[in-house]
This record gives sequence, structure tokens and C-alpha cells, in this order.
Amino acid sequence: MRDVCVVGLGLIGGSVLRAAARAGRKVWGAAEAPEDVAAATADGFDVHTDVGAALRRAAEQDAIVVLAVPLTAIDAVLGAVAEHAPRCVLTDVTSVKRPVSERVGRLVPNAAFVGGHPMTGSTRSGWAAGDAALFDGAAWVICAEDGDLTPWAEIARLALDAGAHVVPTSAAEHDAAVARISHLPHILSAVLASVGAQGGPLAMALAAGSFTDGTRVAGGRPELTTAMTEGNREALLPAIDEALGMLGAARGALASTGSLRATIMSGHRGATELAQSRTRERAEVRIDLAGPEAAHALRTLGAQGGRVTALDGTVATAAV
Repeated sequence: MRDVCVVGLGLIGGSVLRAAARAGRKVWGAAEAPEDVAAATADGFDVHTDVGAALRRAAEQDAIVVLAVPLTAIDAVLGAVAEHAPRCVLTDVTSVKRPVSERVGRLVPNAAFVGGHPMTGSTRSGWAAGDAALFDGAAWVICAEDGDLTPWAEIARLALDAGAHVVPTSAAEHDAAVARISHLPHILSAVLASVGAQGGPLAMALAAGSFTDGTRVAGGRPELTTAMTEGNREALLPAIDEALGMLGAARGALASTGSLRATIMSGHRGATELAQSRTRERAEVRIDLAGPEAAHALRTLGAQGGRVTALDGTVATAAV
């Protein structure tokens, strides 16, 4: 197993470091936040604030480098990668993929880059929020672009070692999907929390499960949510337009006929489909990563809601 160097020791980066160590990999990391470095050091991890030194060590030991910083910090960290580990096996855990891929191509063109995004998290942040079990059972997107899939397999193994299952897709398809199921919910959560708060003390006193469920992610760090949603502007705008259209239709129906049945039934069907997708039986398939159409096969698997559950040499075992 390759060693792992994590740059950024917040919730996700700290959890990647812990999960990789739990799997038996040699790990180290770096972060600019002295409080996260101090806390990780106190927990016995080999980390420090010198990002350049961590990356030079990664280059010397041919380690996987994991970028676990917000999109707003990606350029600066990629500059350090270009200087200290320009040919490393590189991945990230950022919630948008096309902007990161484009920046890697511009700033570190010789890196073996594979975009990644674990679909899990918390409203808490920092090293203390991390957990080695955070990825257990979670989906972890690993972008499968055309070309040599050896680096893809390296990152997929890291995700599997962390307890996740791997969903292969392209950067563009990932961004379009998360605009709907991650970034739009953050916007709606912010709007709902704001509308509820404007109801005053009585509304806040009466707020129960439906309100707290709907506003949970609004409690996260605003700067991280801002970077995530603004970074996926191109894909998020159509999703917001679709939501506004449905809200407008609901408002029009309520004003004209007094009925919201169509809106509520549509939402119920969506929730039912989600529940069924998580419990349905899946067929096992195998994909030869050395085959000429392997990347296309992986992306097709992801588009069908499938996931890679194991790797044996160049053969990926998947469920679809």
C-alpha cells in the first residue's frame, strides 16, 4: 500500500489521515492551521505546519498526496505541489471537480491526478471533528477519465481502505449531480433557516423536526458553504432555476385552486425513489481496468447508480 500525505487537517482531511492509518498505511500530513496541527500531534499523528516539507517527503517516498483544503485555497496548495512534488499521484476531496481538474492541468500538468469527493460530512469542522469511521459505508466519487487507470485504481483502493464504496463518474457529471443533491440543499437550507428566523421568537420556540432537519446544513461554516456553492456556479444555476420553477408552480396552485397535492406527491415520489435505491438488490459485475473501454465502463456503472466494492489487481468488482 502506498503511503499517504494529507494537506489540510480539517474534518475531511483529518478523517482521511485517520482512516488511512486505520487501514495500515503510513501517513503524515500538514496544515497551515496551527490549532489543527497541535491537536493532531497530541493525538499521535506525524503532522506539522510545513506543507513544503510534507510534499517533499511525499515525492521522495512516492506517496499519494491528498488535497483536503477548500476550493479557495486550491491554487496556493497546487503551487506548493508544483514546486515540491510535481509528479506525484494526486487526489483531492473538494466538493466540485471540474474547477479543480482545470487548475491541476494548468498548475501541475505532470501530476497523476484523479479527482475525488467522499459524500459524507458534518456541520462541525477542524481536526477534532474528524473520525476514522467517517467514510464507512459512504459513497466516494473517484473520477474515471480516459487514459491510464493505474492512478485511478490507487485512489480507489485508498477509498475502499477507508471503508467507502467507489462511485466512478466524470468531473462534469459529478458536478451536475452534486448541484442537485448537495449544493442546492445547502441553498434551500439557508433560505429556510432565514425565513424561519424572521418569524421571531414564537416561530423559533415552535421549531421541531421538520425545521431542524431542513436547516441542519445551514449550521456549517458559512465560508466553506460559500466556496462550495459558488465554485459549482455553472451546474448550480440550472438546479436553482428548476427549484424556483417548482416553487412557483406550487405557489400558483395554492393561490388558484388551494391545492398543493401535485407538489407534495412529486416530492413523495422522489423520497420513495431514494429509499428504494438504497435497499434494492444489486447484480455483481466485473470490469477489467486494463481493457480498452475500461474508463467508459466505469462511468457507465456510475451513471446507473453502481459502485465499485473491491479491487483485485486490475479487476474491479462492482454492484449495479
